[in-house]
Amino acid sequence: MPHVAHVAPPVELPIGGDARHDATMDADDLIAAAVEQTGLDDFGEPSFRDGLDVLVAALNDEAELNDIGRPAAEAMLTGALVNRLKVTGWWNRHPELADETIEAPVFIVGVSRSGTTALSHLLVNDPANRSLLAWEAQDPVPPPTAESYGTDPRLLAALEAEQNSMMEMLNPGFKAIHHDPPDMPIECVTLMAHDFVSLQYGAAFNVGSYVDWVLERDHHATYEYHRRVLQLLQSGGVRGRWQLKTPHHGLAVETIADVYPDARFIWTHRDPALCVVSTASTTRGLSRTFSDADRRLFQGELWARVLSEMIDRTAAAREQLGDDRFVDVSYADLVADPVAAVCRLKADLGEPVTTELE
Repeated sequence: MPHVAHVAPPVELPIGGDARHDATMDADDLIAAAVEQTGLDDFGEPSFRDGLDVLVAALNDEAELNDIGRPAAEAMLTGALVNRLKVTGWWNRHPELADETIEAPVFIVGVSRSGTTALSHLLVNDPANRSLLAWEAQDPVPPPTAESYGTDPRLLAALEAEQNSMMEMLNPGFKAIHHDPPDMPIECVTLMAHDFVSLQYGAAFNVGSYVDWVLERDHHATYEYHRRVLQLLQSGGVRGRWQLKTPHHGLAVETIADVYPDARFIWTHRDPALCVVSTASTTRGLSRTFSDADRRLFQGELWARVLSEMIDRTAAAREQLGDDRFVDVSYADLVADPVAAVCRLKADLGEPVTTELE
């Protein structure tokens, strides 16, 4: 999905394939590679291995990876394991992170292609908000500091790398469909990918059995990990009310409310049929970078089912949690007058809109 997982892997993609591309990908090998890269071996809660094993099996058996896809998938999964090791290692050295409070976060929960990215890119301009920016999601350790937030070497490196992106060379048209600049908000699936419960993988690769597993998976451990990363990221002094987004959140709103008891939810709305078509088109545009197979029918059927689940589960959660936890935003209103739409949103949240913000 564009909003769910249509982000390029947080690694440079290889050229020319890999001599091992015909071999079977092995989860133990990926774990060993991450341990070797970091010198760390504590991954924290071991349940991450459940998703990793399901995903690796799906990549081996279903994804029909091409010469680019195999090393790209290995790099993506290893990168997620490396980040998990770094996050866990930082927590082990800084137990005071448990005292960090994530206060009244706002989760954007509309389905993919319903305006979630556009809305998050508007809300990042609110100085009261704290957004998850792409560069820090891709490399969260150590936490950024308030003094160097705009000049952090990781940000500068990400901006420079974007000018010569391998993904842009391999799939030059995709950037026009969906783009996450390093200095703008990115989807929480990038963090959830560290726990291997993330539709980011389902959007990049043809792994239907893994997506089915995600739909059935209890998300509590994933959102506990998600909260730990947010606590880490704000501990350097870059604070504010977190505004977070990914359509994946729509699958687990009640779980989010368990982990973040004072969370509120912004539900973006657009014709679901249009969202399904656009999502399937976008996932095909991304996944064909990594597979030469024509999976258009598969993409359409898969994302029709996933988006339906998002809508049904969010509606059920709203019934359970109450309307006062939700604010509705129309895609049509957002497109017609973005500033007015945000002003109405702020009013519905009970927050003032200053002239400067407007």
